[in-house]
Amino acid sequence: MPNRRQIILSLYLPTLILSFAAGMMIPITPLYARSFEISYSLVGVVLAAQGIGNMLGDVPAGMLLSKIGHKWSMLAGVGTLALAMLAMGWAQSVPELVTYGLVGGVGNALWNISRHAYMTDLIAIEHRGRATATFGGINRIGTFLGPALGGALGATYGLRFPFMVFAGIALTALVLSALFVNERVAVRVSRGGLRGHTSHLVAVARTHFRILSTAGVGQLLAQMIRAGRTSLIPLYAADVIGLDLQSIGLIVTLSAAIDMAMFYPAGMIMDRFGRKYASVPSFLIQGIGMALIPLSSTFGGLLLATLVIGFGNGIGSGTMLTLGSDLAPKDSMGEFLGLWRLIGDSGSTGAPMVVGGIADLVGLSMATLVMAGVGFAAAGVLARLVPETLDRRPARMKVV
Repeated sequence: MPNRRQIILSLYLPTLILSFAAGMMIPITPLYARSFEISYSLVGVVLAAQGIGNMLGDVPAGMLLSKIGHKWSMLAGVGTLALAMLAMGWAQSVPELVTYGLVGGVGNALWNISRHAYMTDLIAIEHRGRATATFGGINRIGTFLGPALGGALGATYGLRFPFMVFAGIALTALVLSALFVNERVAVRVSRGGLRGHTSHLVAVARTHFRILSTAGVGQLLAQMIRAGRTSLIPLYAADVIGLDLQSIGLIVTLSAAIDMAMFYPAGMIMDRFGRKYASVPSFLIQGIGMALIPLSSTFGGLLLATLVIGFGNGIGSGTMLTLGSDLAPKDSMGEFLGLWRLIGDSGSTGAPMVVGGIADLVGLSMATLVMAGVGFAAAGVLARLVPETLDRRPARMKVV
């Protein structure tokens, strides 16, 4: 049975390192794509490329997980992501950016699903809210620390340099996973006769269609507003308000600070009161914050709006991970989580393209209002159509 040290070294520390690297890229990637002198729509396509790769990789990653295990899935995922980001930093054209983004997305799918399944195996359901909120909080710590450094590196050494730094940091996460992930500490998913085959995947989708079509829609909308803010805020700050790169990095970092501070309360709320008590307010508040952005014309105004968004996202820390873990069947976990991540990644992928298309047609301000509506819709679906999944019955494992 794994102990707390095992979980920290095998799961939380690699996650922190890679989320820090990803945080560096938040203020960089939209402006890097824009530096190729392309439209907002094409910027959206570049930003969506990794999400599309995620979508393409989600289901195969879930099936592969059942065959090669958590550890090799993690290593293959983070290694692929590191190479793709390194190549993106050397790209000379928009098609190259999109191609490397797609490859990185496939790697990210392997990394994400293997960590999600690993955590689901290790954590008892009555402690899962706090564990996954901590997991989400660790991602937020990286997001908090990363943007300011990314902005500073980009301003000092150019927009290509942070991609090189990302690749080096990702290799550190790979080494930690190689050293400390131990398949023996996880509950191995049982292998049915058709496991890993397309026919079994279809059977899983059919059996769980109702929950995937209700909770899945809630997750799609939730991930859509989360992804939409990461592309909207830098572009709005630069093109509408006229802020410089370091100011944009500071806004993103301060928003991430309040986001990060809320992960422990989010976990306590989920485990004590229920999953909905965290998820529904989270996306309602994010919608309100997004609606405040068009009213912003200064650094301070935009900062206030992004702080509201950060607070809302913070109290939703780990909610979608927890919901997916609660719903996943033990005998088909890889396939179910692959489908679950596919739905969520559809929202993450669609958001930048929606933002870019609307911005080109009617401006960035209208795009923010559309994203606000997405947040309100996510809260409504999660409140009315998704069952409460907190189960207080004793579980076999008591790992926290």
